[in-house]
Amino acid sequence: MKSFLANIGIGILVFLIIGAWLAAPISLVAFVVPFALWLAAARRGRQALLIAWTGLSTLPQRLGASSVIVVGIAGVVGVLVALLAMAGGFATTVRQAGADDAVIVLRSGADSELSSGFDRDTATLLRQLPGIVRDALGRPVASSEIVLVSNVPKKSTGTDANVEFRGVSPEVWTLRPNVRVKEGRPFEPGRNEIIVGKGALAQFTGLEPGSIVLLSNQSWKVVGVFESGDAHESELWADVESLAAASRRNAFQSVTLRLREPAALADFQAAAAADPRLKVDVQTTREYYNKQSEQLTQIIRILGLGVAVIMAVGAVFGALNTMYSAVAARAREIATLRALGFTSPPVIAALLIETLLLALVGGLLGACVAWAVFHGYTASTLGGNFSQVVFQFQVSPALMLLGLQWALAIGFLGGLFPALYAARLPVTVALREL
Repeated sequence: MKSFLANIGIGILVFLIIGAWLAAPISLVAFVVPFALWLAAARRGRQALLIAWTGLSTLPQRLGASSVIVVGIAGVVGVLVALLAMAGGFATTVRQAGADDAVIVLRSGADSELSSGFDRDTATLLRQLPGIVRDALGRPVASSEIVLVSNVPKKSTGTDANVEFRGVSPEVWTLRPNVRVKEGRPFEPGRNEIIVGKGALAQFTGLEPGSIVLLSNQSWKVVGVFESGDAHESELWADVESLAAASRRNAFQSVTLRLREPAALADFQAAAAADPRLKVDVQTTREYYNKQSEQLTQIIRILGLGVAVIMAVGAVFGALNTMYSAVAARAREIATLRALGFTSPPVIAALLIETLLLALVGGLLGACVAWAVFHGYTASTLGGNFSQVVFQFQVSPALMLLGLQWALAIGFLGGLFPALYAARLPVTVALREL
């Protein structure tokens, strides 16, 4: 019973350590630094290094078994980093479309542009509220917009996918100064002309400049390609009045306005709330696009962690099997060392060093492969308006560090119990092992 309770206590302590390890990177430093000092300064620590060096020198004879740990952990880290890079890239692309000094106005209760809508009088009233930037001619820097979802064939599959078709006002170039036409020219107001984002051009067919596209039962000529560095690159833009006429709409779905400064938001919101003719919700574009990316980003992250946990369990069992086999093969060696005066702590530490080094190699391999294959990889998925958002995977140093944390946690868990078994193995029994 005493041994059973001791094992339960060790198990709880191990999972608490691993939980802290994964939750805060600083905990890894808090573990590594004292351990390194112990190895360098203490007599038992130096004994552990000698045992570990002996074990590592035999790795070429155990290459097949050791590669199980390395490959298994590399797979876990690669999948985890790739999926989290996907979530981070999507969130960054969507959020970059927002700013603190710009507001988007939707109908009261609407959570996206597709579910919003208000008449032209409301759009006109919004442009008269205080705090808005005005151009050289005294016009408010604002864009009344219509958003439609149209079907365009994807290059990768040839099947139709949703693309966001946005009608914008002429002031949009001042409102969104990061948007610039990189090929061709801007559309002309009053004509059935569109410009396409470079992300949409890369993902969909038939959007090259000069092409004629059938959208909203009308023919539109592609006259240019624009870039913005955010989610708008996944869209098609046209003059809002031309799109309103083509779609038989006499209302807008949103109005985006540029504020003089972020602090002007409170005055703008107060003025909108005080006017009984306005039934609208006002928020910064940064807040709006953060909400649009939040749900899908969370789903991808949960999926990534779930898959990583399942794979990690397999990797832990692989490490356990490999290290138990290594202990069995070296039973007489370990018993001889203990008979010569080497105590249990150096034996445990030596086996942990060996497993952690293998785990570190696997983690570095998985993180580097994920970076080489996925960093900057372009993909698309459904965004908040049920249309494709083109984005790039972002394998950041923070994600690679997280992958290494997972690798070392798997190595620690996979090496600890075989190490404890080796330290507890009776010397007389081990010496009789062949």
